[in-house]
Amino acid sequence: MAGTMDCSFIRTLINRYCAGEENWVDSRTIYVGHKEPPPGAEAYIPQKYPDNRIVSSKYTFWNFIPKNLFEQFRRIANFYFLIIFLVQLIIDTPTSPVTSGLPLFFVIAVTAVKQGYEDWLRHKADNAMNQYPVQFIQHGKLVRKQSRNLRVGDIVMVNDGETFPCDLIFLSSSREDGTCYVTTASLDGESSHKTYYAVQDTKGFQTEEDIDSLHATVECEQPQPDLYKFVGRIHVYQERNDPIVRSLGSENLLLRGASLKNTEKIFGVAIYTGMETKMALNYQSKSQKRSVVEKSMNVFLVVYLCILISKALINTVLKYVWQSEPFRDEPWFNQKTEAERQRNLFLKAFTDFLAFMVLFNYIIPVSMYVTVEMQKFLGSYFITWDEDMFDEETGEGPVVNTSDLNEELGQVEYIFTDKTGTLTENNMEFIECCIEGNVYVPHVICNGQILPDSGGIDMIDSSPGVSGKEREELFFRALCLCHTVQVKDDVLVDGAKKSPDSSRSCIYISSSPDEVALVEGIQRLGFTYLRLKDSYMELLNRDNDIERYELLETLTFDSVRRRMSVIVKSASGDIYLFCKGADSSIFPRVTEGKVDQIRSRVERNAVEGLRTLCVAYKKLTQEEYNEVCELLHEAKVALQEREKKLAEAYELVETDLTLLGATAVEDRLQDKAADTIEALQKAGIKVWVLTGDKMETAAATCYACKLFRRNTQLLELTTKKIEEQSLHDVLFELSKTVLRCSGSMTRDSFSGLSTDMQDFGLIIDGAALSLIMKPRQPGSSGNYRELFLEICRNCSAVLCCRMAPLQKAQIVKLIKLSKEHPITLAIGDGANDVSMILEAHVGIGVVGKEGRQAARNSDYAIPKFKHLKKMILVHGHFYYIRISELVQYFFYKNVCFIFPQFLYQFFCGFSQQPLYDTAYLTLYNISFTSLPILMYSLMEQHVSSDMLKRDPSLYRDIAKNALLRWRVFIYWTFLGVFDALVFFFGAYLMLENTAMTINGHVFGNWTFGTMVFTVLVFTVTLKLALDTHYWTWINHFVIWGSLIFYIVFSLLWGGIIWPFLNYQRMYFVFIQMLSSGPAWLGIVLLIIVSLLPDILKKVLCRQLWPTATERTQTKHQCLSVEQSTIFMLSQTSSSLSF
Repeated sequence: MAGTMDCSFIRTLINRYCAGEENWVDSRTIYVGHKEPPPGAEAYIPQKYPDNRIVSSKYTFWNFIPKNLFEQFRRIANFYFLIIFLVQLIIDTPTSPVTSGLPLFFVIAVTAVKQGYEDWLRHKADNAMNQYPVQFIQHGKLVRKQSRNLRVGDIVMVNDGETFPCDLIFLSSSREDGTCYVTTASLDGESSHKTYYAVQDTKGFQTEEDIDSLHATVECEQPQPDLYKFVGRIHVYQERNDPIVRSLGSENLLLRGASLKNTEKIFGVAIYTGMETKMALNYQSKSQKRSVVEKSMNVFLVVYLCILISKALINTVLKYVWQSEPFRDEPWFNQKTEAERQRNLFLKAFTDFLAFMVLFNYIIPVSMYVTVEMQKFLGSYFITWDEDMFDEETGEGPVVNTSDLNEELGQVEYIFTDKTGTLTENNMEFIECCIEGNVYVPHVICNGQILPDSGGIDMIDSSPGVSGKEREELFFRALCLCHTVQVKDDVLVDGAKKSPDSSRSCIYISSSPDEVALVEGIQRLGFTYLRLKDSYMELLNRDNDIERYELLETLTFDSVRRRMSVIVKSASGDIYLFCKGADSSIFPRVTEGKVDQIRSRVERNAVEGLRTLCVAYKKLTQEEYNEVCELLHEAKVALQEREKKLAEAYELVETDLTLLGATAVEDRLQDKAADTIEALQKAGIKVWVLTGDKMETAAATCYACKLFRRNTQLLELTTKKIEEQSLHDVLFELSKTVLRCSGSMTRDSFSGLSTDMQDFGLIIDGAALSLIMKPRQPGSSGNYRELFLEICRNCSAVLCCRMAPLQKAQIVKLIKLSKEHPITLAIGDGANDVSMILEAHVGIGVVGKEGRQAARNSDYAIPKFKHLKKMILVHGHFYYIRISELVQYFFYKNVCFIFPQFLYQFFCGFSQQPLYDTAYLTLYNISFTSLPILMYSLMEQHVSSDMLKRDPSLYRDIAKNALLRWRVFIYWTFLGVFDALVFFFGAYLMLENTAMTINGHVFGNWTFGTMVFTVLVFTVTLKLALDTHYWTWINHFVIWGSLIFYIVFSLLWGGIIWPFLNYQRMYFVFIQMLSSGPAWLGIVLLIIVSLLPDILKKVLCRQLWPTATERTQTKHQCLSVEQSTIFMLSQTSSSLSF
């Protein structure tokens, strides 16, 4: 026997390593409790599994410095300054290496400290998690060890309230029925209790000794991040018998991070540990999104790099032209050495070029990146702190998951929104049900009496016969049994537990609000679902008798099938399949029942905006059930393609149904959803609704939330329309309709909101979209995508219904990559919205009732849809205004700073002589001009937030990156060049051949540079003061404080002999300059002349071509003046009367 085992083991080895057996790659085998299977069982090759340590940190103590530096120097600006710094160290350059090295070191150090601190916090959290004590079974006894020492195959015990230390297969619990309740709030945010089920053959092992005697192996898939999918099977070995094989699914898998609730204890076997747990696999960060401002910034940087290179080239060429005269190249007082004369000309020219590059390198603002990062990080707190965006009802506030996209909120052109739970409350209320033509309304039912509807639908007799009564009760039973609702137990009344039949007020829990609404609605119609116990579902009928049905199979709901079924066995032995789902997925499978009457009722309810579901059934014989059971079991225990096989099995089972009736549930519109959509449309943003609901229901919701108006002409691009005509004809007909109208009158490029012109709304369904998105055949004519986009551009609103999650992302991608490249925003609340949230430029998750997957995967999370209005129209507007000024101002102040240095070379023989002192070069961007612009970029409000909310059209002033266009960039650059010319030539004309002091002393080159620098610092700071509309004490403090700091620093720097300096060229320079009256006058005049063009431009533009924002500012100023005048007059009149 041993020989046979050895041979089979060797054969398995050869198969797996040489033949590349697929199962080796796709699955893993775990010995429960590390017990090997009995002899004769299939041999498995043990795999290496990681321990249970969680590592969410990025760095270790040893790799922090090299890894962090490598990441930082991957940034172009940082790498560029590093090269400049190295050039300054290697060759003889006009400025000290400190001038480049210190700002670079400052930027690198600040970023490293921030990232290091964040990582230290992650290390701390990891250690707390990894050292958490865990109980596991060893030789029939409970042993404690740290969480990090857990291994795959260990049997773990978890008590009530504890979190699961790794991913476990649920073996048994303290509950007799082998179930446990779990909350997965830390994984997906769902706080409701979910029921998980122990393996059928191990649920009786309830003590440590019992569980230690278990002999089993688990085969399952390799780790993957999907929280809701799991495929496996367990082999339970019994004495001398063949092993029992059971399928394992996500209902048997307890995930790390989830918590045990309302269950004393459970036992489970570890199958995924450490970084292989589903929680850890979900740590991976999303793809990095970059904002349009960041892209503009990088383009501007390249332009300035080109300017820098051209400056250096011009100066290098002119230097050699200048030196072509011998007396200039080698004057009598500065003779060259023989080595200098012999030096290669090309090498000399290249060295000079590098020296000029170093001299002018400050035109590239290294500190801009760190300022932008700080602005985004600190600015994001304004959203978090906004009390208007806090929801009292849920106790939730907004969450910022990434601060990199703040300004993108001010550039949105398209919003793609989900319907259920985003526009609506996802708070379902049962309205009515229709059974074979009879309509039942719970609110007006009296003692279960049927009230027929008078809406022109064929009714059967209002007091149905025997068969009608049977169907009615069968319908109610179907809704009581066909669901996954749990009943919240342990409800105490006066200290005693309720008995199941003592009261009908059960508390139902489900992941789907629809199901709870249906079960509660049927309860009001006389049938109460009580509980599921030991695979038996109990319900209370109208006669107050408890009926018990054995739950044989559950065919779970999925978004592709759009239906779910249960197979149950009644006390009398009858086997039923009850199925409920969307009308589109039920009607094609029905062979009996009053289809036309029920369909007309469903369509009517859909037009009223109600969510409809159809209910059908099929009676099975024992033989049919056995076939079904075998078919489902084969699919369930498959390790490869289990989902596909299950779907095929479900398709075969759910056929030849008899239609019973339909239900209607209302999902109310969220508070202020209509107001929010109207405001967004006025702001020029196109709103699209993407939903999985049927067309009529979705269209009714769109009318209710003012997406469609009464004068909106609806265009349909649906499967029904395409069946009547070809897709080509439908698209061309729609195209002609919208283009004819848009050609006859000037349409607003954003949204048709005025009442005097035709407004179009487009409705498209998932099937039609699939045809449009289908790749073109080589022989086909016409590009359907372009035609479809052309129609969409001319529609003020678009509704996409019957959308699969992936199709939502396809729509977003299609618009995102269209020729205009508009900025898109997607907002949703459920797992089915995650793909579109990740696809859009900005993804927003609504903290809803469908869990928190959307909020976790989004860039921002908000409690309600109404908060989107303030987030975009106020916060987005402010963020964009602030950061665009920050970027333009940084480039402007650096042009002002370095252009005089360029001009100075024409007056110093291109000798690379610096105009400014080393200290000024180093501190200009770090100290003298950094804080005012940072505070401006955090505080500025050019218009009040109330005004922005009241007048959404102001948002259009900043659309399409208006403040960072080339025209604006060139204006700021030329303003910087003009100011630099004024600084330089103004100071030059003042100091040329003129004694500036009483004793006739003439100022030198360092005084000249200091005067230029003083005018520069004051001008760029006052320019920012002129641009500031919203003054706070912080703005006053940093603006005037920066100027005072410059003066104090200059007095100290030039007023003391510093022992660590090997030169004292600035000694007494600043003080001497300030002792001259003409210098004071010159500084004041030059500042005024520099600021004058910008003031004139502002005044003229505001008077002649005012923007909507400027008109609002003027109106607001007039109002405030008027109010203050009225107040003064009232005060005067009151004093006179006194």
